[in-house]
Amino acid sequence: MAPPVMERGLKSVVWQKIKATVFDDCKKEGEWKIMLLDDFTTKLLASCCKMADLLAEGITVVENIYKSREPVRQMKALYFVSPTSKSVDCFLRDFASKSENKYKAAYIYFTDFCPDSLFNKIKASCSKSIRRCKEINISFIPLESQVYTLDVPDAFYYCYSPDPSNANGKDAVMETMAEQIVTVCATLDENPGVRYKSKPLDNANKLAQLVEKKLENYYKIDEKSQIKGKTHSQLLIIDRGFDPVSTVLHELTFQAMAYDLLPIENDTYKYKTDEKEKEAVLEEDDDLWVRIRHRHIAVVLEEIPKLMKEISSTKKATEGKTSLSALSQLMKKMPHFRKQITKQVVHLNLAEDCMSKFKANIEKLCKTEQDLALGTDAEGQKVKDSMRVLLPVLLNKNHDNYDKIRAILLYIFSINGTTEENLDRLVQNVKIENESDMIRNWSYLGVPIVPQSQQVRPPRKDRSAEETFQLSRWTPFIKDIMEDAIDNRLDSREWPYCSQCPAVWNGSGAVSARQKPRAHYLEDRKNGSKLIIFVIGGITYSEMRCAYEVSQAYKSCEVIIAE
Repeated sequence: MAPPVMERGLKSVVWQKIKATVFDDCKKEGEWKIMLLDDFTTKLLASCCKMADLLAEGITVVENIYKSREPVRQMKALYFVSPTSKSVDCFLRDFASKSENKYKAAYIYFTDFCPDSLFNKIKASCSKSIRRCKEINISFIPLESQVYTLDVPDAFYYCYSPDPSNANGKDAVMETMAEQIVTVCATLDENPGVRYKSKPLDNANKLAQLVEKKLENYYKIDEKSQIKGKTHSQLLIIDRGFDPVSTVLHELTFQAMAYDLLPIENDTYKYKTDEKEKEAVLEEDDDLWVRIRHRHIAVVLEEIPKLMKEISSTKKATEGKTSLSALSQLMKKMPHFRKQITKQVVHLNLAEDCMSKFKANIEKLCKTEQDLALGTDAEGQKVKDSMRVLLPVLLNKNHDNYDKIRAILLYIFSINGTTEENLDRLVQNVKIENESDMIRNWSYLGVPIVPQSQQVRPPRKDRSAEETFQLSRWTPFIKDIMEDAIDNRLDSREWPYCSQCPAVWNGSGAVSARQKPRAHYLEDRKNGSKLIIFVIGGITYSEMRCAYEVSQAYKSCEVIIAE
């Protein structure tokens, strides 16, 4: 059984750091405070703690700094905000003058470096009301125990926009992302060797250089840190165009499938049981979700009824029946088991909803998608004519335009780009003239669309010996990269360094006679090391799954991935 998330992973690390640098820093026995958050810090705290955790830290009320609030002058306020003009202006309005102060005093903690202009503004206006003003260097949101996001909504647009007038916006976004990535490294107590994928665009190079420079500056001025040189961890920065296939392929592992096919918003799944509308949050506090989210849907559909049968047979209450109606009756009769069974009912509903979508249309698509993605069929025979594989999908009236666009993209990726004439013909035949930008715009990510590229695609690892389902033969490219990085097999021409790394990561394997033998040296590298990956432009759920699978396989090297 997977341990509770609060005992492991990135979420726990972030919460412990916030607890130590914010709450422990201003805690006074028996004193309650009001907490003020902006939009970013609201998401940040929601990702790693519950209201009960805040109550335990002496927080009685949590308010949004942007909204108008009644003064509570007998209480002190804890501000945990981003260092932006908007947040600082809201703070200053709360302490406009001594007679109009909303709170007795303020403790203000910024997620990241506060520019001098904002700091001086605070200092000039209300310094007497401030008991603390600190930067804690957590400017990212942990989505899962091994996944984080920088939460920069404009990043994709600015990084890949072809409009030259957006150059300044792109530079600003790159600076912001670099600063945020440094806070990830600082939170993990790592000063990693920085590498980047040299193709297809130059974004990864630019961002990697910025991150390296900011890491150097951070550890130079951070007097508390014991880390001065490079640690045994790596940071890889990659442009999204490195693997377009994984972004459009239908995945049949549970989490990826559910988020692709069902209208899940803010991790909330809505379903019906006993004719009642219900909703459930898919989160890591749910051990069953953690246990099954990366499993193939076929395995999930076998496993959940087995778990249900185990519970019901324990109390001899369902006589072997595991239908949803029988379980509903069991829940009414046995409140003690309600919570445990509810989770299983949620996931069974989720799996059945996925399968109803799959059986309706997706099943027919999957074989075509896999054959196009891999260039071979389920028997390992090479696909000789990709167009012949694609046509049945385009002619099938049951497939919607969105799925046909995905199939066309896989066809174009499989032949490394196509001619303008061929693309026009495909677009006209499928009648997607108004949506053709969904295909053409991939060229802005450095992916060959028109014309065909003569560049040879990189070879893939042979995974034919690995057990898999016929409709799930594709392995995301990032898994190859993760394994090669840990095994020290990344080509330094394709993956240049931005910094001097420890010898264990330099690709040469050269060790002097005074050093330990290579086998032990590699063990030193792996013990407690981290592989941090950042993909400009976002990641897929299948790529998130790879981070867990590789960490599990290599045990002593944890893979953390982000967008």
